[in-house]
Amino acid sequence: MPKSKRAKVVHLTKTQKKGKELTLRLYANIQECIPQFPYIYVFSVENMRNNHLKNVRANLAGDSRIFFGKTSVMARALGDSPSTEPFPSTSLLSPHLSGPCGLIFSRRDPPTMLAHLSAYHPLSYARAGTLSTSAFSLLSGPLVYDTEGESTPIPAEQEPMLRKLGVPTRMEKGRVMLDEPFEVCKEGEILGSGQTTLLKMFGVAMAEFRVSVRAWWAKETGEMRVVGAAKDSVDSEAIPNQNGSKAGMETMREEEKNEGFEGFEAEG
Repeated sequence: MPKSKRAKVVHLTKTQKKGKELTLRLYANIQECIPQFPYIYVFSVENMRNNHLKNVRANLAGDSRIFFGKTSVMARALGDSPSTEPFPSTSLLSPHLSGPCGLIFSRRDPPTMLAHLSAYHPLSYARAGTLSTSAFSLLSGPLVYDTEGESTPIPAEQEPMLRKLGVPTRMEKGRVMLDEPFEVCKEGEILGSGQTTLLKMFGVAMAEFRVSVRAWWAKETGEMRVVGAAKDSVDSEAIPNQNGSKAGMETMREEEKNEGFEGFEAEG
């Protein structure tokens, strides 16, 4: 019997895409914030975790706004050149918008902002493809993991998973045993999915979430400063207002290909 054309399955979880709407709103809100805040910061994120970035957003609420969306849209809102920038020298920030990065509009001056961001670096479980920060091995004997400073035996139900991950375990009187030490990872090694699974099972967090300022712009003076990757202060080279001067453009890095980043598509 042929299917009725009137009988259509409607998924209640189906949502419509709002790509263009979010893009236009992100662009408009960035340009709206430029005259409202005295400072703009370009920040990058290491070991991105949405919950940690939400904490940063919450801690800055009240005197700052964070935008974390498509870098090409954020760069266009700041201006591609002196002729398209909404305020003098805002286009100098655009080349620094590449990869996992965003914008912070704030009333906090650079020393205060840099100190605040550098103080927040929580640890998370590493993901595949990241470098291990230290070596980790499983000791021989009953396998345990630490929970709030106490050693808890590995449940027997996890023993098949451990063997699937390459750990030569065996069961003895209901306990998961290891006859000899097993090296999970070495320091500086690129972690695979199996290694990150083991690290998470044993409560070993190696990924440090960090928000670092790449550059900042001051509305009052119209200058932009680049912050060195290894510096935690604003002692860096100043790029003066670009009107009538090419000195600033010569010191900027070449613009990389802008790429989107999943997470906060619109502003907060």
